Amino acid sequence: MTSPPYEIVYYHGVPGRGEHIRLILEEAGVPYNDLGALGWEKCGEYVNAYLKGHGGNPPYFAMPMLKHGDLIINQTPNILLYLGSRLKLCGSAPDDLYRVNALALTALDGLSNEVHDCHHPIAIALYWEDQKEESMRRSKEFVKSRLPQHLDYWERALKSASEGSHGPNPGPWLMGDTFTYADLCLDGTTFAFPKALAQAKESGKYKLLFQHYDAVKARPKIASYLASDKRQKYDWGVYRYYPDNDVVAD
Repeated sequence: MTSPPYEIVYYHGVPGRGEHIRLILEEAGVPYNDLGALGWEKCGEYVNAYLKGHGGNPPYFAMPMLKHGDLIINQTPNILLYLGSRLKLCGSAPDDLYRVNALALTALDGLSNEVHDCHHPIAIALYWEDQKEESMRRSKEFVKSRLPQHLDYWERALKSASEGSHGPNPGPWLMGDTFTYADLCLDGTTFAFPKALAQAKESGKYKLLFQHYDAVKARPKIASYLASDKRQKYDWGVYRYYPDNDVVAD
């Protein structure tokens, strides 16, 4: 499954959406090459080459991309779907792949894409300072309405899994006792909105969710990765911290 090696094609020095792909490969314990470990100039050469398409692979719009042998694919959820099925991180029943993918898509929509749009609500090409007022307004609305909806959903999903509704055996993961790549998608929001997440934790309404988050970080291979130099710090890309956006719900 790992020969040839997997290669993550993503920008140098940016965790971004490539972080979800790193996490699944780290959890599986398979070797991979990461262009993010190269210098900016060298990384840019690879990125530009892969975006053009070759060897039966069409041109793609943007990073991240995964290269595995002759196959090159992009779109984070598509890559996770591919890796999840190959690395046995997509459940135990034949149809679980689609259940797990639905969970992952929900996480990436609400806790990745919506979080990103809080600091770039008008245009990707504009600096945050050029849309600061709109960004602050978007962040307040996200924390007030959308974030609670997402947290409520994940708490309900974990409660359902703990009661045995997602498989033959109940358990602490999103698919009961079976750990899947969907469990790795709930990261990054705490960096962008630490006050709001602290408030949510203190409320006591999301005990299963925060227990799940801590349990994922404590898994041996994930813990080792998080403590290593391979783990890039959030400070640019999807998850960014701006004090003016770090608000709590009224």
